[in-house]
Amino acid sequence: MPTYCYRNEDGSIRTEKICPIGEAPRQILRRGVVMKRDFAAENAGVPAKKGWPMTCVASGVNAAQAGELRDLLEKKGVPTEVTPDGDPVYRDANHRRKALKARGLVDKQSFT
Repeated sequence: MPTYCYRNEDGSIRTEKICPIGEAPRQILRRGVVMKRDFAAENAGVPAKKGWPMTCVASGVNAAQAGELRDLLEKKGVPTEVTPDGDPVYRDANHRRKALKARGLVDKQSFT
């Protein structure tokens, strides 16, 4: 069963409750304090939509190969900015996935 998060009005007290899927109440009463469901805390493990564009050092190349990487990605149909250091700059998660696939790379820990 999933864990649901609750906070009091000012956000200073947080608690969790385990409930069956679809049966979590919008608010609960704990120690005389009304606590409302905190959807943001429940989704903390999901990658944020912020943070784009992202400069990726892990999929970068040597600085001398920056132009070569830029040309390769453009030729494969995924035009990508590459920093002078050789690091690609991904516009969003979809762009990142396509650029990695074009190079034959896979991120096994990504959500895309």
